[in-house]
Amino acid sequence: MGKYSKILSLILFLFINNTIKVVQGDEDFIQKTCKNTQYIDLCISSLKSNPSSSNSDLKGLATIMVNIGIANASDTYAYLSSQHSQVPKSSGTSDTNMKNVYKLCASKYTYANDSLKSTLQDLSMENYDYASMHVMAASDYPNACHNAFKRYRDMDYPTVLKVREDGFKHICAVVLGIVDQLYSIDNHF
Repeated sequence: MGKYSKILSLILFLFINNTIKVVQGDEDFIQKTCKNTQYIDLCISSLKSNPSSSNSDLKGLATIMVNIGIANASDTYAYLSSQHSQVPKSSGTSDTNMKNVYKLCASKYTYANDSLKSTLQDLSMENYDYASMHVMAASDYPNACHNAFKRYRDMDYPTVLKVREDGFKHICAVVLGIVDQLYSIDNHF
């Protein structure tokens, strides 16, 4: 009996120790994954804020970040739609231009959202080339919004929109970094 209880104790010790390592390993995995992205701190904080990331593989982490991008694009769309509805209804050219720019910008964030939804499908099918392409497209849509403001001298690009644009592009850059890692692993074997 003494021999079996020592073996059982050893197995239990290894199981508990490995469980602890798995939890720590998950945090290490997130850190290691994020170090291969352009915005390490954003990556780490975003993934650590999502409880499912501790049980996720690399594709799961990419999926979490894509969903964060989708939420960001949806939130920015809602912001732009609210700004569009707040522009006074007048016959002035300035107000008409402002309404048109907000409407255009909202549509670009809808397209960005759609591109990220396509990225989710690409990830599920392990089509990492297409996933990268869709993330790059999503990241580029806000440029059209920014450029629309530049067309009119009397309209400044709102700071809050610039912050949202930068945040969205940074999220997309993190997604690209993770997708690049998936692509490397997929093509390594």
